[in-house]
Formats: sequence, C-alpha cells, structure tokens
Amino acid sequence: MTETKSVLITGTNGGIGASLVDAFADAGWRVIATSHSDKQASKAHAFFKADLAVLANDDAAMEAFTQDVVTAAGDAPLAGLINNAALQVVAPLAALSSDDVRKSFDVNVIAPFLLAKAFLPQLEKNKGAILNIGTVHAQSTKVEFSAYATSKTAMHGLTRALAVDLGPKVRVNTLAPAATATPMLMAGFKGREEAFKNLEGCHPAGRIATPEEIAKIAVFLMSEHAGFITGATLYADGGVLSRLHDPV
Repeated sequence: MTETKSVLITGTNGGIGASLVDAFADAGWRVIATSHSDKQASKAHAFFKADLAVLANDDAAMEAFTQDVVTAAGDAPLAGLINNAALQVVAPLAALSSDDVRKSFDVNVIAPFLLAKAFLPQLEKNKGAILNIGTVHAQSTKVEFSAYATSKTAMHGLTRALAVDLGPKVRVNTLAPAATATPMLMAGFKGREEAFKNLEGCHPAGRIATPEEIAKIAVFLMSEHAGFITGATLYADGGVLSRLHDPV
C-alpha cells in the first residue's frame, strides 16, 4: 500500500491554485492549502490563511506557520512544497514604486526561499520535492510587467540554485505556464471575444491552457515518475515562446 504524503500548496484561492488542490487530492496526497483570503479549497485536508509578504518579514510568524503545517501533516509525511502564490503588479515604470518591487520580491522570491528553508528537515527526511510556479514572463514579457517579470525571473534562478544546493535529497523544479483560463483571466475578457481569440491565436497550440492541465503537469513533476528531473523549468506555454511576432 502506497504511503500517503502531504503537500503544502500556497496561493490556493486562484484558478491554478484551486486546480492544484483538486489534482493532488485526487492523486492521493494530503493537501495543506494556504491563501491570503478566507476562501478554502474543498478538497484540502487543512487550510491556513497566510499573508506571504508578512511571513517573508516576520521570523516568529514563519516559525508558527511552519509548526502549524507540520502538525496538520500528521502521520502523512510532508514530501512536497508548491510555491504557487504570486503577486502581479502591472504598471508602467514611471508608476511603479520601490514598495511595489519589494512586495513583489517578498511574495514571489523571499517567501518561497524561506518556506523551502523552513520545511527542509521534513523534505529531506521524506525525499521530497519543491515546485515553483513560474511564468513565461521570466523568459519573454510585455509592457508594464517589470516588477512581475523581474521577480519571477529571480524565482526561476532560485530553482536552479536550490536544486544544486539540495542535490539528491530534494528535487526542485519550476513549472512556467503561459496564459491560462482562470476565472480572473476570463473575467478580464468578458465582452471582448475578439481580443480573446487574438490571445488564443498567439499560441501555436491554438488556445490557452486550462488550470486543470497545468495542475496535472504539476502532479507529474512532484511524482516519482519525474525522479531524474531537477533544476529544470518546464514551460507549459502552448508554443508561444517559440514564436516570433514580427510584423508581416
């Protein structure tokens, strides 16, 4: 009989986060979910409201949170950490403040770094894995994404560095989606059907991703089937990064 394992997933309020909870629960994991809001994922074994910007700057809060998660894992060894929570500040450079950039790094880089450090004893003991949810913006971006693209690029670098540091004990990878049909994205295109068709057409796959398929890829990367994959970034991008958009 396969031993039940626990996974901590941050940022479970959004479309991808909610799908991650469902996919890992369906795959037999005990899911411990966190979000900055009160909305709880129905398939999560335990839920904690947590502000990652606060955890990134408060050692006592991080210590208390770590103990809560370990307690919630109980007899299911904590073998997975998925850093999915993200802060996306979209603004032109002239309108970006240093505080915008600091908060972006707190949530997108510092918190994942500290969570990896906090749960390292459990992850090492249980031959676990860390998955950082990155973005195509770490490779190719667009106007007004300076804070987000820069902080997420740092997250991708963190993946490679941790994979080297942790060696054979803990695998560390990045899953970087392109545009995904989350409720938030779809709401932004309400009444703009032509704009949405144009977005889909930018992808050689002819469509954007679904949250469910991104979650299924995550399950694979955290499983024993991906045992030789570490320090890697898997771009689930529908081919968009391979395509030039030069004027005709």
